[in-house]
Amino acid sequence: MTPPTLVDPALSASPATSDREQMAHLLRRAGFGATADELDSYLAAGYQATVEALVNPPEETPTYGCYPDHDLVDRYFTASVGPRSPEYAWPQWMWRLLTTTRPLQEKMALFWHGLFATGVKYPLPCSAQLEQIEMFRRRGMGGFEELLRSLSRDPAMLFWLDNQANHKDAPNENYARELLELFTMGVGNYTEADVKAAARAFTGWGVIPMMPQFFLGTFPAAFRYDESDHDATDKTFLGHTGPFNGDDIIAIIVQQPATARFLCDRLYRFFVADEPDESGRAEIARLSAVFLDTGGDVRSLLRAVFTSDHFRSEQVRYRKVKSPVELMVGTARLTGRWQLPTTDVAELARNAHFMGQSLLNPPSVEGWHEGEEWIDSAGLIERINCASAEITHPEAPGVQRIVARVRAWLENCADQTPAAWVDACLQAMGSLKISPETRQVLTEHLADPPAPRAGAHAVERYTLELLRAIVSTPDYQYC
Repeated sequence: MTPPTLVDPALSASPATSDREQMAHLLRRAGFGATADELDSYLAAGYQATVEALVNPPEETPTYGCYPDHDLVDRYFTASVGPRSPEYAWPQWMWRLLTTTRPLQEKMALFWHGLFATGVKYPLPCSAQLEQIEMFRRRGMGGFEELLRSLSRDPAMLFWLDNQANHKDAPNENYARELLELFTMGVGNYTEADVKAAARAFTGWGVIPMMPQFFLGTFPAAFRYDESDHDATDKTFLGHTGPFNGDDIIAIIVQQPATARFLCDRLYRFFVADEPDESGRAEIARLSAVFLDTGGDVRSLLRAVFTSDHFRSEQVRYRKVKSPVELMVGTARLTGRWQLPTTDVAELARNAHFMGQSLLNPPSVEGWHEGEEWIDSAGLIERINCASAEITHPEAPGVQRIVARVRAWLENCADQTPAAWVDACLQAMGSLKISPETRQVLTEHLADPPAPRAGAHAVERYTLELLRAIVSTPDYQYC
């Protein structure tokens, strides 16, 4: 698919509307979009204050007071943490994605899950992966070095890449190799000798023996360092020599310019554009300098991304294909119908799976191939069908608010054409934009709209038809 060429519609000529579109752009990238009401609140605070609130989020209040959200999901999905099939754990994470008031924190957890791709591996239950995601929430916007230290002690990762089997007398290079190749530096920036040295440094890093699986599941997996199984001899790694352990290896990695370039390239492709052009490559170089200057502080990197002129410019808007999770979560959050973690929560995750993104079960240690590779003929049909079904729940409170906004706007608008209804719906959905060609197709496709003072049922039916059409457009696949 080619990104649609989007230009300002007539409604966006005023500075206020331009500010609104810029805020909507920020929230699509740093979160999963925003409703019109949420945009009003963020605009009242201002762009800079919103960025600060995203990178330094307040404590999250449980949806139902004294019950932690994970406990609430357990009550609806009693088998959500014990089994080893990731689909049993989908509701736990999907519920957080749907209801979080800390959108960037969840977006970063999704980013790290794609970069440090970890699947289920015997004998660990799915709860180990959920604990890894929780670690991403805690560490994901702090120092990159501290995040890598936590990752290297994470039971799910230790089993996934076989460091549990990395012994002093029989080193296993799997984790060390992927740490350098896929997680931090990239091919060509280290040697085979560096891989072997790193593997020796991580010997003795494993997981405590786990109790057998009883009816309440296994005891939680936990990191264990076995000094007797650690190779404490000198090693030479990236030009440094010493009796290094895993933490020493990580400290050296984080100091490398190659690490800065690698991580900033991945962050750019995740938050800014699928394919960097010349100006994008210059921005990646600038961000790499920020990484090195701050000692790898991820929060500083994110702030530098979102406050840059490059990110705020028109040229990078709608230049990213939504991942299946972004598409489903963004659409579902518009509807506001997720007061309780019903079985439909698992259905949303299953829909994303059918589109090619199975949470907690990446296709390989490389993670997902993103950008336009998200979309093929079968996946596109699934994306359109699922988004259309989600946005047309007439009883959903978010859909009702969209209908009310459309009706209120049109009652004060002299233009009653189908084009005016299209613009009203786009604004009510969170200041979305579509190309002139798509706008023309929509207005020609629609029947003559009812008068704005027509019965509520007629207005609702027409608006729902229009919402269905909007989420079925090529433009809606981009953010």
